[in-house]
Amino acid sequence: MATASVRPATLADVPDIARIQRETWQLAYADLLADQAWHAVDQDSAEQAWQQAVVGPAHVLVALEGAWTVGFCVAGSPAPDSEIASADGSLPADAAQVGLIASLLVEPRWGRRGHGGRLFAAAAEALRADGATRGVVWVPEADQASRAFFGVVDWHPDGVVRTLDAAGRPLREVRLTGGLIPEMTG
Repeated sequence: MATASVRPATLADVPDIARIQRETWQLAYADLLADQAWHAVDQDSAEQAWQQAVVGPAHVLVALEGAWTVGFCVAGSPAPDSEIASADGSLPADAAQVGLIASLLVEPRWGRRGHGGRLFAAAAEALRADGATRGVVWVPEADQASRAFFGVVDWHPDGVVRTLDAAGRPLREVRLTGGLIPEMTG
């Protein structure tokens, strides 16, 4: 069995991150996003955006199984006000201590091998090091797999929802929140 690990992403990881994002979204969100959403993002523009993310202030982590890059996570703290505000726009009292997991994806063919849990644990550790005491993540309301995963780490909906324009098709997302304990609870 290959060794599984998580490490900070480097610029050399950018093509794999962009590929994983595109392929995973195409598989996992085929029923949620319009075909135009896939055609609007080409590999080159995705790689340019990921290059900026990897050298930026956020924590970009990659999951590996042996030499294969199989997933990634993007996390940062403090979370932008727009990501943690309540429906009326007010900020929580602990706003300065809330981190954001902007993305956590594992290729479906590499699923159920613990990569998501390892990515979450590494992101939680990085967010705690930044001073965060809890985190938030937005997931499509219909994405039961992601909602179940975050439920295992005791992250649950906090009652805030938003609707994004996904290439002409509304995409309803729910915000989940929870503590930054790295161990899986279930």
